[in-house]
Order: sequence, then structure tokens, then C-alpha cells
Amino acid sequence: GSEHYVSILSFVDKDLLEPGCSVLLNHKVHAVNGVLMDDTDPLVTVMKVEKAPQETYADIGGLDAQIQEIKESVELPLTHPEYYEEMGIKPPKGVILYGPPGTGKTLLAKAVANQTSATFLRVVGSELIQKYLGDGPKLVRELFRVAEEHAPSIVFIDEIDAIGTKRYDSN
Repeated sequence: GSEHYVSILSFVDKDLLEPGCSVLLNHKVHAVNGVLMDDTDPLVTVMKVEKAPQETYADIGGLDAQIQEIKESVELPLTHPEYYEEMGIKPPKGVILYGPPGTGKTLLAKAVANQTSATFLRVVGSELIQKYLGDGPKLVRELFRVAEEHAPSIVFIDEIDAIGTKRYDSN
């Protein structure tokens, strides 16, 4: 295999690092941002994990209404769940952001993760289908196990429409 020299982000438990161990690598900054335990499924490698991304609402231009909606539907339940408890209702657990590529969906999700100091987990739906056809349910369980392990978390499934496509027919 190939060898790469990368930095290790400050929050990574360096005691868990040993030769041959599997790690999560942030490809943007070429840095280790997590250590995969032996019980972590190798399918988790299609996930991109960021602890509190750097993007903020100030980085987003022209989406004022959408920013307000995401603050109310995602940020508020994460930062003040007691508001919902006082009213006797369950806070929302998820939202669907839709629109053409390049309209700010990923940036908006990263900004709310930054604002709430949440871990940002990104998975590309089409990549899951192409690489791991048939292992979808297993990967989804692993994705949410990792999200729970790094809670609070924002799980962002890009191109989710690829996951819900018709199954391949043997004919």
C-alpha cells in the first residue's frame, strides 16, 4: 500500500494510535481526526467526520430565510431542548434540505454544526450504492452508531435520492 505522512488533530486520543490501526482521515486538511476501533465496520470509511466544522452562518450569502429556518428546526432543539419539554412536545430530529447542486445545502449544515459544536458526519448516497450495494442497512446502523459515539452530531446524507432508487432486477 501507499504511505502518507499526515498530522493528527488535537482532539484525537493518541494512546489509541498504533501501527496498523485504522483511522479517520480528513482529506481536506490531510489530518487524522479519529481512530476506528476494531469493532468499527470498514464500511464507515465512506463517512467524512468533522468535529465542529469551521464554516459559519456568516459564510453563507443570500439564504437568510433558510438560515432562520435551520436555526429554529435544528439549532434550537440541540441547544435548548428544555423549551420543547416545557411545551410538552418532542423536538424535531431531522430536516431535509433539497435543491440543485451548489445552492448552499452542505454549507448550511456545516454552519449549524459549527454553531452547536456538533460533529458533522457526511455520507454521499451515490457512493454508498456504488461501493456497497446490498450493505445499505448495515452501513446506516454503523453511521448512526458513530453519530451517537460523537454526539451531539449532525448527519448529512448528500445525494440521498440515490439510496431510495429502485433495486436492481436479476432479469
